[in-house]
Amino acid sequence: MALLTDRELHELVDSLSRQHFHKPFQDQVQFNFRLRTTGGRYIPVKRVIELNPKYAAEMAGDEFIGIIKHELCHYHLHIEGKGYKHGDADFKKLLKQTGSPRHCTPLPSQPEYKYLYRCKDCGQEYRRMRRVNTGRYRCGKCRGRLMKAEGE
Repeated sequence: MALLTDRELHELVDSLSRQHFHKPFQDQVQFNFRLRTTGGRYIPVKRVIELNPKYAAEMAGDEFIGIIKHELCHYHLHIEGKGYKHGDADFKKLLKQTGSPRHCTPLPSQPEYKYLYRCKDCGQEYRRMRRVNTGRYRCGKCRGRLMKAEGE
């Protein structure tokens, strides 16, 4: 999917809002190029939906539409004064009704992990984005010593 203009993005969000929630989307939606680990976010104070442009560029259209529907759940529940946070029952119920995803899938360009550690005793593997001090930490399964695995 090509990157949309601000007007096209607002029209897409408004059409999805009318189609799935039967209500218009009257506030602001924009791409936020600084988002890294999330597909989008809703800012209640400003009533703004921010979307990660990488999901529009790298993923299939269904994934990006799912992210928009998820953020619209936050938006409409907040406006109605209902529970709009992830743990609220109203939010979970609306996600189910609209077929919105609870979480987005990771981007293909985002690495799964950088470092791989293995327990010397039981062989349990630990994948980490950050380095681990092997002298300080032990295996959570058998309390054995950790070592850096080969082929990282």
